[in-house]
Amino acid sequence: MDPGPVTRRDFLRSAGALTAMAGVQTILPGWAHASGTAAQGGLTALEPTRRVGNRVEYDITIEKTPFQVAGDRATAITMNGTVPGPLIRLQEGEEVVLRYHNKLKEETSIHWHGLLLPNQFDGVPQVNYPGVAPGETFEAGPFEVRQYGTYWYHSHSGLQEQLGHYGPLVIDPAEKEPQEYDREHVVVLSDWAHDDPYQILANLKKGEHYYNFQQQTVGEFWSDVADDGFWDTLKNRLSWDRMRMSATDLSAVRAPTYTYLMNGQAPGANWTGLFNPGERVRLRVINASAASIFDVRVPGLEVDVVQVSGQNVEPVTTDEFRIGTAERYDVIVEPTEDRAYTVFAESLDRSSYARGTLAPREGMEAPVPEQRERPTLTMAAMGMGGMGDGSMDGMDHGNMQDMDGMDHSNMDHGDMSGDMNGGMESGNGEGLRPPGTLPAPVMHDPDDTHGPAEAGLPMMTQSRLHEPGIGLGNDGWRVLTYDQLKAADEKDTFRAPDREIELHLTGNMERFMWGINGVEFSDADPIRVGHNERVRLTMVNDTMMNHPMHLHGQFMELENGHGERAPLLDTITVKPAERVSLLIDGHEKGPWFFHCHILYHMDAGMARVFYVEPAPKSDEEFYYDLPA
Repeated sequence: MDPGPVTRRDFLRSAGALTAMAGVQTILPGWAHASGTAAQGGLTALEPTRRVGNRVEYDITIEKTPFQVAGDRATAITMNGTVPGPLIRLQEGEEVVLRYHNKLKEETSIHWHGLLLPNQFDGVPQVNYPGVAPGETFEAGPFEVRQYGTYWYHSHSGLQEQLGHYGPLVIDPAEKEPQEYDREHVVVLSDWAHDDPYQILANLKKGEHYYNFQQQTVGEFWSDVADDGFWDTLKNRLSWDRMRMSATDLSAVRAPTYTYLMNGQAPGANWTGLFNPGERVRLRVINASAASIFDVRVPGLEVDVVQVSGQNVEPVTTDEFRIGTAERYDVIVEPTEDRAYTVFAESLDRSSYARGTLAPREGMEAPVPEQRERPTLTMAAMGMGGMGDGSMDGMDHGNMQDMDGMDHSNMDHGDMSGDMNGGMESGNGEGLRPPGTLPAPVMHDPDDTHGPAEAGLPMMTQSRLHEPGIGLGNDGWRVLTYDQLKAADEKDTFRAPDREIELHLTGNMERFMWGINGVEFSDADPIRVGHNERVRLTMVNDTMMNHPMHLHGQFMELENGHGERAPLLDTITVKPAERVSLLIDGHEKGPWFFHCHILYHMDAGMARVFYVEPAPKSDEEFYYDLPA
């Protein structure tokens, strides 16, 4: 009997089986092999285990699998045998069960990032449930899907994310998509380390320079002398030394420890997504890395940003965007020429990049851009003596001092007060600025210190939503900024906050201590929010590093000057010396995890629990043991 022609899917399935028999399995899932089907059909997604009426059930098996990355053998924690895991595609309005089976020899979990679901299914061990023991199965659901957009899922157990435990999640709308497009590709960015992640964390605690192979050189010193003069350059270097910091501490871990992946493939493997010239192509870009921030562009094409954090925004046309860990940006490109285009995701520290190709035919490549020079932090970027674009221009370098030598007598410290463990509070909504507006600059209070867990406090913090971020905006390309984002639709209600909570993101790079208000998660009390209470959350970054902050269980309205068109986010990257505010509503009851999504910062303590109090007379019980 003639078996018929061998399809590409048959070939890939056979190739995967042969590789597995050889003891090394391909890491690429089926959806990433797909050439990018029409929008109506969607990408190749995980088939439901069961479908009955409006209810769908999915099964995911979590286990260790050998594979190759960049020519080297490794072992990953996979879901259904691949890294990234399978594409789960849901439909708004469906009733869903997400079932996962633990075949590891350790506890595991899955958090459904950005998904609105009952608290007990959120997937954070010791917050929502005890985790899933070896050999056990957990069912998240049934629950109704109440949203649509681009999301993802990952482990919240130990450092399993770094070992490959993540995958994409796309939810289609019940009605027509507001943006028209002909084809789509999911683009998952990640970082792979062959080193044991627990050893990486141990090394970071030995010293902040352990993975920093991009230190300033003697040549750079003399180049700065030529630009700024000897004494100003020397004072700048001494200021960094006094703070026990380095101006090149941009990332906790970087290449060559990391290999940056696009859809599970190293740059040399050249992941390719197909298109027909003239098509509108939607790229669902997901930063599923453990600790990396990327600057993404498609040289030769402008991009229209249409969705952020799975939420529709008024389209913004730009050339490049920065995507923090755990963020998602949906963009539409329109390649009209019959040629290849490089999808280029450069690491913030410029140590390396992830790369793929958009092309009319497989096997095509486009030039890979040269990497830009590694940027360096400045005192201005750290809120020391000046603010704005992060440069030293216009500053009186001779008057820069470290925090110990400052005259604080005439500073505006604001009027916040309260318990620094739980967060500084301003209550009852009286005297609070109107909703949707930007926070005013605030000079740092010299008495507001957080002990040895904080070092190198900025003199002043203010809104920096209009700034593209360090290393961007100086080459003529348009760069997306948070202040450009507007919700696609006006909100039905947009009321003022009842209360303000101010949280300081704190850290000591030299000792790799991270926390909130100088307190590590293990020693912190939860932050209580009343049911249906509207709270302004103000985050102040007192550190020199970017922190992508994620709140589970609900979206946050970013106060970026657009009033009731404030965009909804579940994750925001807070820049050094930045003061940013967001509005949250206590609609979703129970304990919700809040943390920096740089895995090593979170594990070192930059996290809290937001506890939304149950409604009066409610007999609901939650796993988390709320302190009295």
